[in-house]
Amino acid sequence: MPSSSPRIYIAGHRGMVGSAIMRTLLAQGVPQTCIITRTRAELDLCNQAAVQDFFANARPSQVYLAAAKVGGIHANNTYPADFIYDNLMVQANVIHAAHTTGVQKLLFLGSSCIYPRLAPQPMTESALLAGALEPTNEPYAVAKIAGIKMCESYNRQYDRDYRSVMPTNLYGPGDNYHPLNSHVVPALIRRFHAAKLFDAPEVVIWGTGTPKREFLYVDDMAAASVFVMNLPAPVYQNHTQPMQSHINVGFGSDVTIYALAHAVGQAVGYHGRIIFDATQPDGSPRKWMDSTRLNSLGWQPRVDLASGLALAYQDFVQNLA
Repeated sequence: MPSSSPRIYIAGHRGMVGSAIMRTLLAQGVPQTCIITRTRAELDLCNQAAVQDFFANARPSQVYLAAAKVGGIHANNTYPADFIYDNLMVQANVIHAAHTTGVQKLLFLGSSCIYPRLAPQPMTESALLAGALEPTNEPYAVAKIAGIKMCESYNRQYDRDYRSVMPTNLYGPGDNYHPLNSHVVPALIRRFHAAKLFDAPEVVIWGTGTPKREFLYVDDMAAASVFVMNLPAPVYQNHTQPMQSHINVGFGSDVTIYALAHAVGQAVGYHGRIIFDATQPDGSPRKWMDSTRLNSLGWQPRVDLASGLALAYQDFVQNLA
């Protein structure tokens, strides 16, 4: 292994995004021996002393901060304290330990929920902190905003190269299929699969079906993350600002939840009725990312929604169903 090869720590390597980043790095020829991982049992990222000891001993030269407590509307509404505490602690511990042990390059993964609930669509990076957040996931969003500002603050004070990417709604292999705490795509895959197995005549979906969402296949997100991490510093700095340094990562178009539900039903092979329960919350009316900044740097997604849903369902059947 060349002495110049980076030692890359992936925080959250067992999660959907972290595992996709690992697949991408390996596919691009990064040796397995250059990738550092720790399971939650091996390293509690909420434990400041443990994280500091890990960095001091492992000595990574790059960090992908993909570890986070995540969930859908139900989980965010039910566990708001857990969402803000766990995410703040993980981010603060990892970013600060990276700095104190001399890590110059770090990539923080945020979320599209950082933007105001009624932000103009598509949402540009400049919309951050321009209005009130969506109440159903405000604690999580506040934590993610703090992560962006931590990276920017360490850059400004210590001349670090800590970057942030904000993905749109992600789906794909390794997703969370919990019946209550999952996001919309894995929740729909699980429910349509069960309905197909038991020949259920109908599936009831929360909300009106009218909100629009953008969806990005997770391996595209991983490719974008590695792309942004590897941009030369002058290029990254020329396309960002010191206090607005995050970059959106989206697919480029959005769909209604109604259309999404029918697309998932088609991917699963369910042919019953799909009914929408308007008594349940919709969340934000629309969340569509403006990815002009990233596209201008030369990156584009590769996996369309139909193909991605088919791959996601294949992974669900093979590993979880």
